[in-house]
Amino acid sequence: MINAQLLMLFLMSAIRAIVEVALLSLLGRGLLALLAGRRREQNSIYQLFCVITRPVIRLARAVAPRQIIDRHLPFVAFFVLFWLWLLLAYLKRKI
Repeated sequence: MINAQLLMLFLMSAIRAIVEVALLSLLGRGLLALLAGRRREQNSIYQLFCVITRPVIRLARAVAPRQIIDRHLPFVAFFVLFWLWLLLAYLKRKI
């Protein structure tokens, strides 16, 4: 029984760490987009952030209604991940 609880705690911690990486990558992508302006597509760090966040933004496109334009999808992805991060923190605390 204790092993099952430890396994659940480990899985929640691992998923939460992945969500944290995605959140920080989205945040870095947004800040770098503000700093680099229109030339952000030539920036290699920005391209790296795009590669890291591409699966999250695709998931946000699948979940979000069609009325949301593609330019706003990183915001949707950030807030969905933020709430997921809070939920995982709550569940981890309960275990």
